[in-house]
Parts: sequence; C-alpha cells; structure tokens
Amino acid sequence: MKITVVGGGPGGLYSALLTKKARPDWTIEVFEQNRADDTFGFGVVFSDDTLEEFLSRDPQSYERIRDHFAYWDDVAIHYKGNEIRCAGNGFCGISRQELLTLLQQRCREEGIALTFSERIDPADLKTRFASSDIIIAADGINSPIREHFRDAFQPSMTLKSNRFCWMGSTRPMDEFNYFFRETEHGVICAHTYQYEAGRSTWVFEMDEACWQGHGFEEFDEEGSKAKLEAIYAEELQGHPLLLNRSNWRRFPRIFCENWWHDNIVILGDAKASAHFSIGSGTKLAMECAIGLSDAILAHAEESVEKAFKAYDETRRTPCQIVQHNADVSLAWFEHMNRAFDMEPMQFAMVVMCRAKSITYDNLIVRDPTFVEKADTEFYERLYRETGDDYRKSRPTPMFTKFRLRSMELPNRVVMAPMAQYSADVQGNLTDWHFVHYTSHALGGMGLIFAEMTCPSPDARITPGCPGLWTDDHEAQWKRIADFVHTHSAAKIVMQLGHAGRKGSTQLGWEKPDYPLAEGNWPLYSASPIPWFDGISQQPEALDRATMDRIKADFVQGAERAARAGFDMLELHCAHGYLFASFLSPLTNQRTDDYGGSIENRLRYPLEVFAAMRAVWPEDRPMSVRISASDWKEGGISEAETFAIAKAFHEAGCDLIDVSAGQTVPDQEPVYGRMFQVQFAEAIRNVPQMATMAVGAITEPGQINTILHTRRADLVALARPHLWNPYFAHQAEAWYGARNQFWPKPYLAGRNQAHREMEKTREKQIALQVKARPARHARPQVEERPLAAE
Repeated sequence: MKITVVGGGPGGLYSALLTKKARPDWTIEVFEQNRADDTFGFGVVFSDDTLEEFLSRDPQSYERIRDHFAYWDDVAIHYKGNEIRCAGNGFCGISRQELLTLLQQRCREEGIALTFSERIDPADLKTRFASSDIIIAADGINSPIREHFRDAFQPSMTLKSNRFCWMGSTRPMDEFNYFFRETEHGVICAHTYQYEAGRSTWVFEMDEACWQGHGFEEFDEEGSKAKLEAIYAEELQGHPLLLNRSNWRRFPRIFCENWWHDNIVILGDAKASAHFSIGSGTKLAMECAIGLSDAILAHAEESVEKAFKAYDETRRTPCQIVQHNADVSLAWFEHMNRAFDMEPMQFAMVVMCRAKSITYDNLIVRDPTFVEKADTEFYERLYRETGDDYRKSRPTPMFTKFRLRSMELPNRVVMAPMAQYSADVQGNLTDWHFVHYTSHALGGMGLIFAEMTCPSPDARITPGCPGLWTDDHEAQWKRIADFVHTHSAAKIVMQLGHAGRKGSTQLGWEKPDYPLAEGNWPLYSASPIPWFDGISQQPEALDRATMDRIKADFVQGAERAARAGFDMLELHCAHGYLFASFLSPLTNQRTDDYGGSIENRLRYPLEVFAAMRAVWPEDRPMSVRISASDWKEGGISEAETFAIAKAFHEAGCDLIDVSAGQTVPDQEPVYGRMFQVQFAEAIRNVPQMATMAVGAITEPGQINTILHTRRADLVALARPHLWNPYFAHQAEAWYGARNQFWPKPYLAGRNQAHREMEKTREKQIALQVKARPARHARPQVEERPLAAE
C-alpha cells in the first residue's frame, strides 16, 4: 500500500512511523509545509500513562524522548502568596522541536520519505497523490484540507473567550507551576513547566476584560513580553521571557462530525482540539495516531473504508472524553476570578479538580497529605462560620451538617425527586410510595425529595403522578413524613409542580412525553406551542383567570404540605413544565406583561412563589428548581439564570435546585460525569446563593469534590438511590464517618459495615496505587568520589 501523510507534526509522524515499522513493504511519505527545524511553541507535555503507551509501541522513540525530557511529580499552585503542592501526578515536558527531530529521525530509520518546505494545495490532493491508497490529513488546527472538504468533514469551530499567548523562559523549575496573579484589571494565570535544561514554557491566560484593561491589544510581541516580565518579575526570578510567534490568540475549539472522506482521513488538531490547560493536544494527536495506525494495519488491505470506520469506532469516544475534560477545564479558566475569594487549599482543590476527571478520592491516592490539608481548612472554616466542630472527627465534607432557616440536615447527601408513576388515577398514593420513601429514609441521606406532586388533577404529567389536592392525599403524605421523622434523621421536601404542555402523557416506562391514547385533559402553557409538533396536544396560553386559579391551587397545596409535616417546600420551575415555559425564551412568545424581557418572563412564577411563601411557615425553607440551560441556541443565558436566582432569593427562596434542559424536545445536551454541576457552581459563586447540584453524580468522591470546591452546598443523587437506598450509609462506612444516625435495629449492621468497608477501602487504595502507571523519570545516579589508591 501507499500512504501519504500531509503534515509533519507529532501525530502525522507517529502514525507514519508505527505503520511503516509494522509493514516495511508499504510506501509511506510525509509532506510538511515548514522546514524540518521550524517549530512554533516551546514545550509539550505527556503523562506517565501516555509514556507507558509510547514504550509499548516504539521503544526506540520512547527512549530518545526519555533522554531529553524534564520530569516532574508535583503540581504547584501559587495563589495570593501561598505555594500549595500536590504530588503524585507524573508528567514530563519536552521541547516540541526536540520531539519533532526525534520522530523525524525514527521515520528516516524506518525508510519513510520526508519532504519539507512544501505546501500541498488541497485542490490538487486527488490528482497529485492519485496513486496513494490513503491520504492522512494531519495539517494542523487551521487544516486547509479540512476546510477544502468541509462539507464532508462537517467541522465546527468555536473561538473561546479567554486571551492567551505562548512564551518561554530561561527559568528552571522542578514541577508544573500555576502562577495566579490578581491585577488591577483582573486575574492572570501563567501555566508553566520546564521542557529541557534551562528552558520552560509560559502560557499566559486572562479574560477579555483583563486583556483589554492592560492594553495588550496595543502591544506587539516585544511590548507584551516587557509588560508580562514586569507583572511576573517575582515568579521569573530575574530570568527573561522568550518569544516564538508569541501572539495573543483565542483558543479555537475544533470538532469534526466525520473523520474521513473517500481515501482521506483526518488526524490531530485538524480533527479535534483540546485546550492546553490539560496538556492534551499533542497527547491526543499521538494517541489517535496509534488508533489510526492500528486500524490501517488491521483492515486497510481489505478495505480502506473499513479501516477508517475502525479508527472512528476506537478513537471517537476517548477523543470526546479528552475534549470534554479540556472544555470543562477551559470553562473554569474563563471564570477563574469567581474563585479568587477562596482560602488557599480550597482554591488549590478547585484547580486540581476543575476538569472533573480528578476527584477527592483520586487525590487521596495521589497525595493524601494534600487532601488532609484541604479537609483541615474545610473543618476550620465550617467551625468559624457555624460553630460545628468536626476538627477531630473529620467525617469528610459530605457528612457535615447544613442548615436552611430552622431546618438542620445531618449531612449534605440528598435523594433527588424521582417520578414513580405509581399513584392511582385520582392521584392517591399507593403502598409502593410508602415503601419507597420510608425504606430510603433509612438509608442515611440527609434530605429526601418527594417526586413532583400536583396540586390539581390537570397539573399532572401522567395518570400515575401523585396529587396534593384532597384531604386523603394530605393524610397519605403525612403518614410518610411522620415515619421519616420518627425513624430517621432525614428531613423531607414536598416538590409541587404543574406539567404544563408536557401533561396528559404516558407513564415513564411506556412512551414518555407522548399523549395518552385516550382520556386526555386540557393543557396550559405560557404560549400555545405543543411539545411534539403534530403529535402532542396544543396547550392553551394561560389567561389571567386561569393564572389565578392555578396560583390558588399551589397555595392550597403549600398549606397541605405544611400540615402534612414537610420540612421544606420546592416549586418546580424546570424541565419545560408550566413555570419553566414562562422562564425560557424558547417557549414564551407572549407579547403581554408576561413575555419578552427576563423580568417579564419571571413575573408569573414569582407571583405563585410569593403566594406560597406567604402561607408556608416562616421558619421552614423554600427552594426552587430551575433549568439553568435549555441546551439549545436561543435559550436561557447565564445572565438570565443569575437574574432568576436573584429574583427568587429576594422573594424568600433559600436554595436553588439547579438542573438543566428538557425545555424542548430537540435539545442538544453535553453529557458527562457531573455534567450539570457547572450551573450550580456559577449560581453559588456569582449571585452567591445556596445551591443543590444534580446530574450524573454517582460516587462519594464526587460529592466531596463538589462540596470542597464550592460548586454546591447540597448534592442530589437520583438513579444511584434507585438501586442503592443505602448509598449514604455505605459512604459513611467507606470513609469511617461515625457521626451519622442509624436506627437502633440496624446498629449491629453499622458496625459490620464499618469493619468490612474499612478493609475494602484499604485494599482498593493499595491496588490503585499499585496500578498507577510506572514513573518514567530516569533514576538519579548518585555521583561518588573515586576511591583512594
């Protein structure tokens, strides 16, 4: 076979090298538009895990890389005069130019033809390389080939908001350093690491306001260098900054729907870019090069298309995971100023855990001393602010108390509201509800949410949704609340909601969101827009009389919830239901006083909330659930989300329950672990309201991470509680927390749980430490004096 690689970066060279090494009889050539010794940038970063992969694939290039890299184990975070170190990270830095030279040498040794200083016109690709079976487009983030065939590759490119530039320095360093500087115009971060003797990379990053405020727009490279040398004089320790096309840029986030077209396959930054804050651009390119080479070697002789499909199937998900982690990390740096009032260890925890791939439990494996210091600071802060003293018991943040008005929770773990669709057609609870809620109450969580409950028959989502509009309903819920209070330390929340245009639909395990085959009831919404056009019922736009009737329904529901003994009341204003339909510009097309600006769209939900707050006991808290994003262009903005949170807070709301989406059926959510926590974090740090996070949170380590990093005050889990009602008790035993309530009949089980989980945890941590990739730093050889003759 004949393979042509366009682009002589690390990804293109490595794919050529691995393929030629396995099939020396194939013809492989590389064309690069720059000279062999040209380089743009300074150093690149690899983890121990990536180095292990390099070792297994091509030991010769691995050894040469290892001979030239600078290795470090610590990450040091410099913040307000503090240096906080986290060990156990295992990374290396190497000059990009050195890396390219080493890979070029290996390619030549394997018989690969390398051509430099030659730009390939994409329009001539098919004719010039007509004899090539495969053309690999590895021509960089601005890929001319990708753009020429953009209809086939379907790329999307988003320019992110922060400004950054790459520089170097002669300052040596033995660790990766984040230097955060608070200036009169905002926060600047320098991402720095050594990549060879006497050389280190310095990537300066700041938001647009800070960049404008310092006047960098007016400076050339030399001017920016001088200004940054002045700002970072202390950190540079007398060393100069170095320039190499060190222009200010905004990061282009690249994603391609398709990775091949005819016999052309795309690789590296041309295919997908990963933000430099997780050091994964070159890593991603080379790991994808491995996947592409494997696929070509396995399938190309049979079918080039089969090889490309195998490449896509093998690498797309890992690529998207890396890119997602990079996106989350990037988003944190875009708003790093929001964390600048934190204490040192809390700030360091945020920096280490910003991409969500590292959690509290991961850090215990990497550096238990770092976590111990973060915990100590957390307990000290909690003691100062609340008087709660956990400085000796140290149960981890998730097992500390939390208060809203007179409600005191024994811990921060919440069972999220989960529809059971098990009521009878009159909205009465059944035995299922009693067993479901009371059995979960024994599981150790601090707060239990009832599923969305409806204050009138026409407010229901389905015929299986529970009600709170009769005396029988009230008594049924009271029986559950009384059991919770008698036999557990948990508190219980009534969530009241109205389905709006999503009502009169089938049960959740049937065909959710689709109308009933028969027996439908009238629907209402902010505007007469059906959920599924041509399938769902068309709702009526609420008029004033119906607004008043529904408000009265919610008031009587609030009164009943208070009499039933609920500790907290929540108004459901999320997920496209009635009140959410007013808040979102996608579903509110009104031209009266209830449409248009966010202030107008808030008007009716606030009316209902205020009326409920007026009859709800003053000493008991209220919360509101919102969708902080509609996951759709033209939906609720972050500024509008802040306005919503502030308005409800002023009306007496104590907690924002932060969810997202489900506003429109064609939403485009970005899923992933803890995927909605970013919204709770934003509300917690900007309007500075108490928040509850929810969404793909599955592990105790994630809960402790969220609490430690001030992303939320409470953490709700839905699906994990469906299959494990004793999640909280299990986590207590895992961490050895002895400060939580267990019913007396279960105490013997508690003691056994602690013994067994302690042993399991010790074994797991030992296995995780053992399973970590080998450290790839060369052992230091001690120099000894010559023996005397």
